[in-house]
Formats: sequence, structure tokens, C-alpha cells
Amino acid sequence: MKKILIRAASGSIYVALIVAALLLQWPYMFICLFALFIVLGVIELHKLVDNDMAPSHRRTVIALDCIGGIIMFLLFSCLGLEAVNCITGLLLSGYLAYLAARMIMQLYVKNENALRSFAHSCLTQVYVALPLSLLNILYFRHGGGILLAIFILIWLNDTGAFCVGSLIGRHKLFERISPKKSWEGFWGGLAFCVIAGVIFHYAGGGLFEKASLAAWIALGITVSVFSTWGDLIESLLKRTLNIKDSGHLIPGHGGILDRIDSLLLVSPISVIFFTLIKIIS
Repeated sequence: MKKILIRAASGSIYVALIVAALLLQWPYMFICLFALFIVLGVIELHKLVDNDMAPSHRRTVIALDCIGGIIMFLLFSCLGLEAVNCITGLLLSGYLAYLAARMIMQLYVKNENALRSFAHSCLTQVYVALPLSLLNILYFRHGGGILLAIFILIWLNDTGAFCVGSLIGRHKLFERISPKKSWEGFWGGLAFCVIAGVIFHYAGGGLFEKASLAAWIALGITVSVFSTWGDLIESLLKRTLNIKDSGHLIPGHGGILDRIDSLLLVSPISVIFFTLIKIIS
């Protein structure tokens, strides 16, 4: 019972922070929260893959990659605001400087696989920093409401998959990577997302007023499918590293990557989705 209460409390705080950041119309809260997620994700990923790195070098690499991730996030904030100015230029220059510094520092590190070390840094940028930075496009161009709707669809997909899979799950979805996932659970999560899409269309108010019912249903299906794939990708990483959780940051839930694994794939796909919707309409 104690573990359940701890899990519920930590999960509630996590959800409350996201809801507040998206609905209170405080851009700085949104920027600070998701920039923090980048820092936590980069640190967590490095701890998973760089156990054999010298401590002093690892600290330097983590610091550089966190700085690079934050710069990328702020750069996408400017792009989301469609602000092309000297600040945007400085941020772009800063990120290019980070890439140069990260490559140059490998020249002065001995007794280490340079290719693997630099590849891990690239992974932190592509797998963690870039998807979270793309949230700026959704937030500043489409509003916090629509981004919250995407989060709700991700959470509903997880809930539907768990509930239906636990009750009637028989056929394995991807046994090699995630033995507990079932096709029945997948369809349950998909159904939850489609129903939510219908509800958002008729009762969503100002979330995305111009979206048709077909667009909402398409968004629900898209989020469900890519959310499942995002979860499986992180499961693949953990299975490769032979670990259960990515970390212990959130009591009862694991690490930050365990919480945002689906989002890391849903984010870029959602940007593509809304770009296509804008072109079609």
C-alpha cells in the first residue's frame, strides 16, 4: 500500500507540473520545466551508457551535452515564436560551438573508445534534446492546450493498453523486446485515444477549435501508434543494457526517460502531423 501511495503521489506531482506549465500561459514555466527534463534526461542517459568512462571526463561530457541540449531548446523556442533575430543567431552559433568543442575534446582523452563516447553524446542530442526542443513548435504555434491534449492521449494510450492488456491480453505484441505487451492492449490503447479524440472535438473548447472530427481521430491514432513505438524503443535500450528502469528519479515510476519515452517519438511526429494539417487546410 505504501508503494502505491508513493507512486500515486509522485505521478500526481509530475502530471500537475506539466498541466500547470501548459495551461497557465506562463511561457517561462514551460521553458524551465522542459529544459530541466532535457538536463535530467541527458544525465540519466549518460549514467546508463558511460559507466566505463573516467569520472572526470564523464562530468565534463555531461556538462557539455547538457549545455548543448539547453541551447538547442532555446533555439527552438525562438523558432516556435518565429523570431529570427540576433538572439537566434547567437543560439545557433552557440550550438555549433558546442558541437566543435565536443569533437575537439576527444583528441585529448586517452584510453577510451572515442567513437563510442562521441556517439553517446550524439544520442543524448538526437534522442532526448531534439524531441523535447520540438515541443516549442507545438507550444508557441498551436498553444499549450493542444500540447496538453497530446500528453493526455499518451497517458490514455498507456492506461488503455495496461487495462485491456491485463484483462484479456493473450497475443504478444513484441515479445523479443517487451514480453508483457499484447496486441489486445495495443488495440485498447488505440480505442481510448480515438474516443478521446472524439471528445476533444465536441468538448475541447479552445484546445484546437478549427480541427475537424477526422483530424482529431487521426491525431488520436497517430499518437497511439507512435507512443507505443516510443515505449518499445526505450524498452529496446533498457534490454540492450540489461536494466529494468532508466533511473530512480521519480519514486514508483523509474527515471525521467521511463516517463517521457513515448513523448520522445510522439513529439517529432506531432510536428509533422500539424504541418501536414496546415498544408491540407
